[in-house]
Amino acid sequence: MTLHELNTLSPQRLREELTKCCGSSGWVTRMLVFFPADDLVELLEDAEEQWYQCNEEEWKEAFAHHPRIGDVESLKKKFASTAEWASGEQSGVNSASTETIKALAKGNLEYEKKFGYIFIVCATGKSAKEMLEILQSRLRNDPKDEINIAAEEQNKITQLRLEKLLND
Repeated sequence: MTLHELNTLSPQRLREELTKCCGSSGWVTRMLVFFPADDLVELLEDAEEQWYQCNEEEWKEAFAHHPRIGDVESLKKKFASTAEWASGEQSGVNSASTETIKALAKGNLEYEKKFGYIFIVCATGKSAKEMLEILQSRLRNDPKDEINIAAEEQNKITQLRLEKLLND
């Protein structure tokens, strides 16, 4: 999609496309005022600025719009609208050993139990082993620190997805 095409979408369709980039309804609503957008660089800057205007609940809403790292079944079912992007982002899991996949699943459950939301990492370019190491190291974080780290990771994902949206 081109920026011009994005700028000329109906409000409902624009909302749908932005939701594919970030699942926070608060962020999406904040972003609507920036359309029509002049260029991608400005749009990315506005997106980041608005992301950090969101509160923790809005961040957690965005996190909930992602499949767990390595959860292929939920990618296919629950996250159909972003499955292609998420699959590409998590491509490092495709060649992972069964042991690594099981360790990711176990770590994801521990993370959710401790923090109350899924483990978020910008998975693009990372192997499953790297993601597992990141997950294990972040499990040691204080909840106040971890929510900010997770928000930073979501911001990276949103930025990449906005770029993908305009490059598809």
